[in-house]
Amino acid sequence: MNRHDRRHGAGRRLRGVALALALGLGGASAWAGPDLIGEVDTVFKLIGPDHKIVVEAYDDPKVSGVSCFVSRAKTGGIRGGLGLAEDKSEASIACRQVAPIAFSGPLRQQEEVFTERTSLVFKRLRVVRMVDAARNTLVYLTYSDRVIEGSPQNSVTAVPVDRATPIPLRR
Repeated sequence: MNRHDRRHGAGRRLRGVALALALGLGGASAWAGPDLIGEVDTVFKLIGPDHKIVVEAYDDPKVSGVSCFVSRAKTGGIRGGLGLAEDKSEASIACRQVAPIAFSGPLRQQEEVFTERTSLVFKRLRVVRMVDAARNTLVYLTYSDRVIEGSPQNSVTAVPVDRATPIPLRR
């Protein structure tokens, strides 16, 4: 193996390690992950991906038959393409019954059901499920938080459950 081949092979290995680190740090989450429904470009970037709005679907892990659709801003450019940019705090949510509702067990009155990083370390998009027992309704809230300062911007949606299927609450 000559000097050129060794240098070229080392560069490939280094790029592979960098890609694995970027994917590992940017994609940690508590569930299998969302399904990308679609996306629209909002700002053209000459280098790197465009800024966009993405729409993703999340299935509630403890309530089969309920899916939440979240739209959010995704930062592009070089930093966005490398997973180093911080996405904006604005998000919108709509949860719907998409199949017969069934519960995997009793639910907490309030519980975080989805979380996704929107910056390398400090910021997360969160979805919290709340149970309105008086109305037999599941309420989902989405918001963004940071280690030091969160955002009051939020969005809420509700899924009524048929009275014949009471929501089991953890006591």
